[in-house]
Amino acid sequence: MKWGRITIITGSPRTGKSTAAEKVSLDSDMEKSVCLRTDDFYHYLKKGYIPPYLPASNDQNGIVIESFLEAAKRFVRGGYDVYVDGIVGPWFIEPWLKGVLEGYEVNYIVMRASREETLKRAVGRAKLDEKTSTELVEVMWKQFADLGQYESYVIDTTNLIPDETAESIKAHLRSGQKRLK
Repeated sequence: MKWGRITIITGSPRTGKSTAAEKVSLDSDMEKSVCLRTDDFYHYLKKGYIPPYLPASNDQNGIVIESFLEAAKRFVRGGYDVYVDGIVGPWFIEPWLKGVLEGYEVNYIVMRASREETLKRAVGRAKLDEKTSTELVEVMWKQFADLGQYESYVIDTTNLIPDETAESIKAHLRSGQKRLK
């Protein structure tokens, strides 16, 4: 049986992650695909939930990351092309690197738009009140602004429309440039 692959599509809020993940999962060149949204895994938490952007949520966030990693691996073993849509910064990459050592193909794509464009996209599309949303987007944008050794995994979405972003992702997958090693 041919295994599938995992493609993490991440970046700060409002960089086009969800739109791109949905598009490329539907356009997958594999027979089966799935799009796992990390936000869904947070919605499963019913008691003891801590907003994931708060420092006190670190343990919770680690459990959520490991949970959707295990789900992704199971889909891969079933032959699915798996797209993970969510905040998976370098600070959460270690479990995915262990997956690579276990023989899983894991691609890491960081979507980044300019600070100005990201903040512009945040206005009016907030799940939170505008002030909290803007502050959160600003903090998250800074966290993804300089990725050190993972800088080469960035796709600049500032001037891309969703179809162009999806095509860029597909081209990177074909080339293997964003594969974790």
